[in-house]
Order: sequence, then C-alpha cells, then structure tokens
Amino acid sequence: MRAAIGVDLGGTKTAAGLVGTGGAVFDRAWAPTPATLGPGAVLDTVVQLVRALLDRAGTDVVVSGCGVGSAGVIDAASGAVASATDSLPGWTGTPVRDVLAAELGMPVAVVNDVHAHALGEALHGAGAGAPTVLMIAAGTGVGGALVVDGRVHAGRRGVSGHFGHVPSIEAAGRPCTCGGAGHLEAVASGPAMCAVYRELSGDDSVADGREVVRRAGAGDVHAAASVALAGRALGGTIGGLVNAFDPDVVIVGGGLAAAGESWWTALHDAAGAERMSLLADTPIVAAALGADAAIVGAAALVTPSSTEDPA
Repeated sequence: MRAAIGVDLGGTKTAAGLVGTGGAVFDRAWAPTPATLGPGAVLDTVVQLVRALLDRAGTDVVVSGCGVGSAGVIDAASGAVASATDSLPGWTGTPVRDVLAAELGMPVAVVNDVHAHALGEALHGAGAGAPTVLMIAAGTGVGGALVVDGRVHAGRRGVSGHFGHVPSIEAAGRPCTCGGAGHLEAVASGPAMCAVYRELSGDDSVADGREVVRRAGAGDVHAAASVALAGRALGGTIGGLVNAFDPDVVIVGGGLAAAGESWWTALHDAAGAERMSLLADTPIVAAALGADAAIVGAAALVTPSSTEDPA
C-alpha cells in the first residue's frame, strides 16, 4: 500500500496521520505541542509522532513523504516559517522543512495549517470534485483559503486567506488581534463572540464561546444576539468573497461551525443578501473531515499522484 504522513502542527496540539492515496486516514498519533520549550522541542515532537506511525505501518506500506500544516505564515520556497504569533515562541525563522527532511530521511513539504485544512476538504471532504473551493474556518480566529484545481492559492508571501482581517461593518470600531480595528475577526471569532456577550449581558465570567452557544440555546437573549451577530458578520463577508471569487462551493469549518442553527441561519441570510443574484445558487456547506482535514491536506502535498502543491 502507498501512503503519506500528514501532520497538523498547532500551538497546543500536534497530530499526525498515515493517509492513503484516496484520503483515508489509517492510523493517528498526537501529543501536546511543547511550545514553551522552543522550536527544537516542537520539531522533536513531530519526529517522534511520525516515527511512531512508521513503526506501526510496517514494511508493507510505502510512505512517499511527510506533509506538514503548520501554524504561521510559511515561505513556499524554503519551507521555513516567515511569520508566527506568540502561540509558538521563537517559531519565526524555523526551517521546518529542512530539519524534518534531515531527521526523517524523506521528502517533506510545509504549508500553513489553515491552507492544509482547506486542501484536505477540497480534495477529499465537502469540496471533493469541485474545481474551485473557498474554505472559511471560524474559531479562535477567522481564516481560510482558495483552492483552485487542487492547488492552494497561497499568494506572493504565503499570507493569502487571512479573511479575518478584512473590514466588516459589524466590527466597526472594535479592536482586532492584528492591532487594527473593524476587522471581521473582531466580531466573528469565538473570543469576539464572548466579548460581545460580556458587553451585552454585563457577565464578565464567560470566556468560552461554547458557553455562549449553550446559553443561547437555553433562551438567553444576549447570548442569542451574540451568536447571531457573529454568524451575520461572517455571512456578509462570505457573500462578498463569493462575488469576488465565484467559487463552485464554499466550505465553512472551525469551532463556530458547531454553534447551531441560529448561527447558520444568520450566516446564510447575510451571505444571501450580499451575493449577486447570478451567484445565489453557490452552495455554502459545513466542513466534512473534522480534525482530520489538515492531516489529509498536508499528506496530499507529498502524495505522488497528486498535483496539490501550493501555488
């Protein structure tokens, strides 16, 4: 059997999987990301997980390489981290591809983790068979990617897909995590939804978006308004992006995709209000692969029969 290794490297958790050429994940391994111990420890964790998968796979499996979806902006030419947040201290500048290739003795490809997520969904998830896929992930932040003919459009500097940092009317005046203000992430992310709820309710104890969603389901009007606002803001931006890119399908994933019917209704209504009439039939669907998406997408980068290397 031919397979590839896919790795989803995040600030708190690192997961790896043995992925077949058709996108099926045959084995998995994971470990907490030792972010505070520095890049060397983080990469050592990846090596240990990959070796564990290889040991369990045995000699009947031919592994073509290891693909990594990593937190941060990735330089396509070098496979190094061009920019990263404080969730991985010292991560900027880390030569992820070269270090892992030397340690593992196999080809290694590296992309941004959200780009890997989008690629997985486009090739083997909710976008399978669609030539152009727009992926939006809303959770702690808001990001995504455009996948065209099995290739992620990463952009000139690998920054493409930072949809959370486009202007949003609903976010007017609200500070954004990037240092700007009025961006989508300042109203449509999980932490932003909590902040809105605290403002409306006066309850400063809530710091988890899941609690806001739970309270909305229990009839809390302030929670319901917060959830609806997040969905409406994201939907309006999706509608604008549909007008700009004319994708075959829009896939919505991330933690907030589990926020319930009211969030989805607000999203669909706002997207519909913004879309051009000719694009009213563009499907907006939930992601299908769950936590496996980035692993599957990363593995596709080193699957010989594929052409999914980032543009």
